[in-house]
Amino acid sequence: MPAADDGPRGAAPAIEVRNVTFRYPGAERDTLRGVDLTIAAGDFVAVVGGNGSGKTTLAKTFNGLVPHFWNGDLSGSVRVHGRGTRRRSVAELASEVGYVFQDFGNQLVRPTVRDDVAYAPLNLGLADWRGRADAVIAGLGLEPIADTFTWQLSGGQQHLTALAGALALAPRVLVVDEPAAEVDPARATEIYEHLVRLNERGTTVVVIEHHAELIARYARSVVLVDDGVVRWHLPTAEALARHEDLASADVPAPQVVEIARALAPGSLLPLTVDDCVAALAGVVNARAAGPGAGPDADPVARGPQAGGPDRQDRAGHAVIASLRDVSHGYLTIDGPRSTVVDGLSLDLFDGERVALVGSNGAGKSTLLTLLAGLALPRAGTVTVDGRDTREVSAPELAGTVCYLVQHPEEMFLQDSVAADVAMFPRGRRVAGADELVARVLDRMDLAKVADRDGRLLSGGQQRRATLAVALAMRPRLLLLDEPTASLDLRSRDDVIGLLADLAEHIRCTVVATHDMHLVAEWASRVVVLDEGAIIADTTPAALFADDALLARAHLVPPQVAQVGRRLGLSPVPRTVPELVSRLTTPAETASPPPDVPPRPADAGAAVAGRTEASR
Repeated sequence: MPAADDGPRGAAPAIEVRNVTFRYPGAERDTLRGVDLTIAAGDFVAVVGGNGSGKTTLAKTFNGLVPHFWNGDLSGSVRVHGRGTRRRSVAELASEVGYVFQDFGNQLVRPTVRDDVAYAPLNLGLADWRGRADAVIAGLGLEPIADTFTWQLSGGQQHLTALAGALALAPRVLVVDEPAAEVDPARATEIYEHLVRLNERGTTVVVIEHHAELIARYARSVVLVDDGVVRWHLPTAEALARHEDLASADVPAPQVVEIARALAPGSLLPLTVDDCVAALAGVVNARAAGPGAGPDADPVARGPQAGGPDRQDRAGHAVIASLRDVSHGYLTIDGPRSTVVDGLSLDLFDGERVALVGSNGAGKSTLLTLLAGLALPRAGTVTVDGRDTREVSAPELAGTVCYLVQHPEEMFLQDSVAADVAMFPRGRRVAGADELVARVLDRMDLAKVADRDGRLLSGGQQRRATLAVALAMRPRLLLLDEPTASLDLRSRDDVIGLLADLAEHIRCTVVATHDMHLVAEWASRVVVLDEGAIIADTTPAALFADDALLARAHLVPPQVAQVGRRLGLSPVPRTVPELVSRLTTPAETASPPPDVPPRPADAGAAVAGRTEASR
């Protein structure tokens, strides 16, 4: 890079990338290929693209992590407010470009939340370091956990702490990789509202995001990265209108856009639920004019609530796992034992698809560790496949139950993805192990990275690789902690498809998730946790129709459910094709929705329906 790159400029953009090409050591091809990008000071930019497209690598050039920390072959130039990054250290750039990693747990370096938030301004010798930390903690609502040890936090709480640490330096540019990852939907909204306030005060905000509804609501402009190249950088409304470009990069349009394209194609594309409901006014009025029509008169509205079998139906199904009066907590260094799960009782049945939901810190991950035998309850009993977890070791249980942890990098023990996926079936001498491994790698589109170390993959690729590790074990009970976090649309649907592929061996699946789309499209049963107790055992449609329950659990329904409720549809629609069908099928011939959501095997058809509707 020429020396002139380090000179100042007047009225410079916040970020200016020119002809940047980058290749990681040992990689066969460039991750970034001749990238050009300009981000104006004060913009709120969403960077989108499929997993492995190069989004995160591009963002790491903004604060010098590439090439100062992640080495590789770099050419081209990156300038921040007119000054080049190649000769400026990461420490120097940190006060100018704040960064929250996708693997945010790795940037927590101090014992408590308060210590960690204060660390950067204190380390840089800022006199007001304490006030900065206290202000950010208050702004993100972290006071209740400010003196909690960071290793005792849930994933979502760790994410908020990492964000607070970056904000404490009041950077002129803030980059957040997946702001909504591993936080409950209500908290995701709060994070974005905080980012908007920062942006309004002059901070340039760059988010890497897969949630199209958040992009539509908050971003001013959108950058599409595809195969290491910036395809375009456009205002948000114009960007979301390029549905073919977005679909080819596995970036779904917001559900309100899909609904409007299908039902009100002549209207302006909506970006919010309010806009969508207004655009559908003509459709709803025309339907209401028909004989016996109108949502309240529709036979669909009198149909059964969607979801899994009721308690009477469950009586005929085998119990896969059971918890009775279970309480559990963790020792603290400076106080009494915490209580995370409190007097909880739950039965899990053969054939169920259970979504475990609730706010950050509600006890979801702890419940999964108890089911996996990785933790023993302080009180009560946990029984899996007829065996008390106190009487059988976790390795012995591994043939029956598999737990895919929240942080994917913890699942990699070998030097390649293929070796990690093969470790259990080969170690247990499973018949056809090689064929099983090949099938899982191919189905998850991992064959091209099978020889790479899983710890060096992108966040989304890591998620898919760890899912492959779990599914190659073919357990009867599969436990997944945030399996769709950071995944693009295609990869999320692959998760559902893979569960269908191995349904013969997986008799019950429990997913702890904040992804309400996954809950809507996949789950047959929803267990809602709050402060370690079950506050509801219900169905997706019933959950999305209960405002008080949603508020208590800090949940936000998918846009299609919100639109359906605004239009008076009951039960609440869970997918765009379902809503479209119920508003276009004559009321007198409409049939009630099925008692259970489509099986994962039907996911491909549902995706095809969404794609076709968007066209």
